[in-house]
Amino acid sequence: MIATKTKLKDCFIIEPRVFQDDRGYFFESFNQEAFNKLIGKSVNFVQDNESFSSRGVIRGLHFQKGEFAQAKLVRVVKGAVLDVAVDIRKESPTFGQHISVELTEKNKKQLFVPRGFAHGFSVLSETAIFSYKCDNFYNKESEAGILYNDPSLNIDWKIKLEEAQLSDKDIILPTIEAYFK
Repeated sequence: MIATKTKLKDCFIIEPRVFQDDRGYFFESFNQEAFNKLIGKSVNFVQDNESFSSRGVIRGLHFQKGEFAQAKLVRVVKGAVLDVAVDIRKESPTFGQHISVELTEKNKKQLFVPRGFAHGFSVLSETAIFSYKCDNFYNKESEAGILYNDPSLNIDWKIKLEEAQLSDKDIILPTIEAYFK
């Protein structure tokens, strides 16, 4: 595995070593010891989640508050997404900044999103299967989010916004400014 630092502190792009031949491929999608060494700290994942979505779906920008905050290691099993992480740590020098990375079944890249970040993705392929590991259990009462099209974030989701498919709750999330007032 290779870890590449992003402009956001503690957020990494992870690239596994892929072995290919005429039969197909093999790669280790996760190794706890190697992962912790690469990012320089110990993260204990306790829950795996998977979602299936169609082209144009935007999921996010979500996070868990307080003691239920979650770090995530995300990847695409099938298809392609634009994955987005937004630093919402008020004390961080990169507060309110975001990164986006295309995760696909072909490039096999993963994104490590630490606690204190909002996370979301848009589906660029006809369909996508998205998988993520979390280091804390989901808690409905701690669920929160930031509006996907917050003008201060200016995120290019790489899809036409008039074609975007969002959940009812994602459409009414607050802007980052309103959330942190």
